[in-house]
Amino acid sequence: MNTGEAAERFVRVWARAWAAHDVDALLELYAEDCVHRSMPFREPHRGRAELAAYLRWSFAAERVGDVRFSEPVVGRGRVAVAEFRVLAEEDGEPSTLAGCVFVRFDASGAAVETRDYWHTEAGHREPSGTLFLD
Repeated sequence: MNTGEAAERFVRVWARAWAAHDVDALLELYAEDCVHRSMPFREPHRGRAELAAYLRWSFAAERVGDVRFSEPVVGRGRVAVAEFRVLAEEDGEPSTLAGCVFVRFDASGAAVETRDYWHTEAGHREPSGTLFLD
């Protein structure tokens, strides 16, 4: 699978599965020995089992209203990046999460490494100055 196809599949599945908290659908995107970094200074989640535990933990207090991903931008070395924005409620309070994900794929199109950079804000807002979100 070429990187563009893998990246488009990645953002399409993430948008749908995040909204539904469908951890199994998300795990299908990743190689068994994947490495996911959810924030720059946290320890990485290594392998699907650690990623699944992290996703279940992060979804536990979240009710999602809307998830949007940009079209991915494909770079060299089977790497792609996409922006995302999520309108949700956490512990009953409206919140907005906005950020970007960097993904490195293997030849089969599975994500072998992902790195997120994100920020949350109280209330439902559209991020200003985004490059790629519609």
